[in-house]
Amino acid sequence: MGKHDINAFLGAGTVFRGHLAFEGVVRIDGEFDGDIESAGMLVVGRGARVSGRVAVGQLACDGQVAAEVTASAKVVVHAAGRLEGTVRTPALVVEEGGRLDGDVVMTPEPAVTVTVGAPAMLAGETGE
Repeated sequence: MGKHDINAFLGAGTVFRGHLAFEGVVRIDGEFDGDIESAGMLVVGRGARVSGRVAVGQLACDGQVAAEVTASAKVVVHAAGRLEGTVRTPALVVEEGGRLDGDVVMTPEPAVTVTVGAPAMLAGETGE
């Protein structure tokens, strides 16, 4: 993910309290206290602090998160990351050195829609 992929950025030394709703990718390197809602990705940078309630598509934690977290796709706690609270997600990764203190509920993955069409072929089959 490059810097041009990020829709919004809360820089180091910045403090925000309230409600944040967004699309795409948001990175927080400062301090946030409140509710965060999005189908997109929240990146909590090293040195950042997030508290409150987080409901996102994906969470990448390299800072400190003390929250009730719901991620519809995935939560990743990187080596420097600290996550404290209740986590609900279908996929969880905690890198070596990362820390997760709290309750974890592994929710089922969203249903996959299958389109019926031509029969699938294995590699090497010609369909004849």
